[in-house]
Amino acid sequence: MISIVLLFVLLKRLIHYPQLVGDAWDEETRFRMEVHAKQLEWERIRLEQEVERLTLKQLQLMELLQLLAVAVLGFLVLVLWLMGEAANAENNDRVPPVYQGDNDLDDNIGRILMERIQRPVQDLQAGCEWTRNLMDNFALYFGHVLSNTFYPGLQGAIGVGSAFEGWSPREHDVVYQVLIPMTPPRGHSFHLELDSAGQRHKRNFRIRVQLECTCTKEKQAENMLCFLHHSREELRRNQDPSLLDTLCTNSYLDVKKTARWFYQLVRVIWPALPQSHNWHLKLLPSRRSCQFQVTNGREIFTIEMFFGVRRGDSDIFVSSQTREAHTKSTTWPETYAVAEMKFFKHIAKQAPPDSVHFKCLEFFTHLLLAFNFPTCTTKTIVMHLLDEVPMSRWRRRHLLNRLLDISQNLRLCVLVKRLNHFILGNQRLPQDIHLPPDVQAAQPYNLFYHLAEEPDVHNRAMNDYRDAFKGTDKGPTAPVATSEG
Repeated sequence: MISIVLLFVLLKRLIHYPQLVGDAWDEETRFRMEVHAKQLEWERIRLEQEVERLTLKQLQLMELLQLLAVAVLGFLVLVLWLMGEAANAENNDRVPPVYQGDNDLDDNIGRILMERIQRPVQDLQAGCEWTRNLMDNFALYFGHVLSNTFYPGLQGAIGVGSAFEGWSPREHDVVYQVLIPMTPPRGHSFHLELDSAGQRHKRNFRIRVQLECTCTKEKQAENMLCFLHHSREELRRNQDPSLLDTLCTNSYLDVKKTARWFYQLVRVIWPALPQSHNWHLKLLPSRRSCQFQVTNGREIFTIEMFFGVRRGDSDIFVSSQTREAHTKSTTWPETYAVAEMKFFKHIAKQAPPDSVHFKCLEFFTHLLLAFNFPTCTTKTIVMHLLDEVPMSRWRRRHLLNRLLDISQNLRLCVLVKRLNHFILGNQRLPQDIHLPPDVQAAQPYNLFYHLAEEPDVHNRAMNDYRDAFKGTDKGPTAPVATSEG
């Protein structure tokens, strides 16, 4: 571009300010100079037109593709509508009804689309209730087994993840995730330390375990020796090892050791649970959680137990859950799963009976599973839209517009290489979601930071988007853009 501009400047100087070399030129020389000047002028015009043509071509292509996207989607909806009405007419042996008004048409379109967006085969509500009952039974035995020990105390499980939010990224193989808060055993305390070394794009913590003095009369009444003020020999003979000697590495709670301990607990306690009479337990391999399946021959439930420590009295935890393949065993990432679950519960209270927000979420997660977009990408975009778009505009007749919103926002986020985390720094969360001050005041965290830092990754993401949507949705839009309606 710079070289073309410089060429334009030189051409203008040659054409408008020719150098005077005398009046003795013959007619042929003057004629050749005029011809050369004309050629330069034509070349300048050609170059200007080429630049303008390329710019206009790019803009026109983007507009054409956006119109094509709407046309294709509209045609698909029309075909599905006709197919649906034809099926109804055949089944009911009557003429399909004629719907009057835009709202009736939009509602009918939404109904047809909803029928073709597959929901999980398993009843999520029933599965969540079954999992809660199982966890309640586990909690009772956890309390009995761990009392008077120096292992972490385990509180009641909190249902998190998509199933407990009310949706699932898969039609089959639903995973019911629970988070079990841990508390320090007697004579110990937990101290959360933010691990900032090389962690510019993530918030990881370490849980430092510290021994506390138990020499007071209250502690002595528990028939407990003080780990700080009794000799090692006396402690070795008369008391179980401290948490530092069982589940820690260099004074920090170790995720993998804790996961193995959870597996041992589940294996030992399972035979005592009432569910064990009719259900079979199968432990599944996992290094940072306790994952297992239970089946009775007809149904199968897959349950994953994460564990963590609550940050103060907030809804934010540091937990064993991580999305990265290689994470140190003493690293506990900050998790916002409880806050996100509570956000969806808040939305459910306001949602109309025919709300389509879960349908939108499931449709796009199903669509993008074959590509390199993680489930959290679609979920984050939908949560932002739920925060921006009134729930009255998430009814069945708005389904097509909301699907377009999600598609356009995904494309925009990939283009600008930025997708803000929904919880971190969000000042608009419902009042019943409690954040630590540093989380509430944090700068927006970019989930697409890798796109901004690695051009090859960004190119792959653009290609994945084009593949997912067949290259038909590339028109300009704005952040958290919403279609009318």
